[in-house]
Amino acid sequence: MGSATREALASSRAALAAHGGTADLATGEGLLNAGRVIGESSQLLSALVDPATDAAPKAALVATVFGPAVTPVALDLLQAVTAARWSSHTDLLAGIEDLGLRCAASSASVAGVVEAELFSFGATVAGNAELELALASKLGAARAKVGLVDAILTGKVTDQTLVIVRHLVQQPRGRRIGELLRYAASVVADQSGTRVATVTSASPLAPAQLDRLRTHLSARYGRKLTINLVVDPSLVGGVRVQIGDDVIDGSIATRLKDLRLQLAG
Repeated sequence: MGSATREALASSRAALAAHGGTADLATGEGLLNAGRVIGESSQLLSALVDPATDAAPKAALVATVFGPAVTPVALDLLQAVTAARWSSHTDLLAGIEDLGLRCAASSASVAGVVEAELFSFGATVAGNAELELALASKLGAARAKVGLVDAILTGKVTDQTLVIVRHLVQQPRGRRIGELLRYAASVVADQSGTRVATVTSASPLAPAQLDRLRTHLSARYGRKLTINLVVDPSLVGGVRVQIGDDVIDGSIATRLKDLRLQLAG
């Protein structure tokens, strides 16, 4: 991530924070929809990311294209995002998506729920190669993917999760479906002041073990953690913890692998 994008992302999130609790699902959905429209138009994308163009013309363009279709808060946030200077076209789309995800799941009533639903759907996709191919294929039509998502999730998850997954399958930007779902869950968690820890163990952990692990990791990272547990017998024993880009691997399988490498050396 370039320095320009880091600054643009920070200013965009500051614009969201300035709106307090006024951002909602409709705002998030409007931002995500706008991001897809921009991503599908090379002319519009180039105009909005052009560093030689001042903020005022960009704001006017955004108002003309999206004003009637999004909430006032979404329009203001779109104008704030496009006023910033991004390192690349892809980074601008990522910035719009970041705000859209944060707004879509900003309600306190769904705190923790959306992350869990995204993780659960990710596990379902990972266990079904046919489903993963249908959602990830570059040859598949976006409308068909959305229809498949609706058939699987409607009535079984929150509206927030449904909006997010619909967006992800329509604008993957080269990312695999599992990566998309993990990324979305991490953004949603960050917005609610938590982080997501994926804990993989050889067998199910007892509630008391999970509580101790959560307490230890929360103290280490200075944040409340949402823990997603994955059972993988191939680990033999121990646990593997992933939080963002950090991996803590205490599994027996990894220790045995390391020992074999040392013996081979």
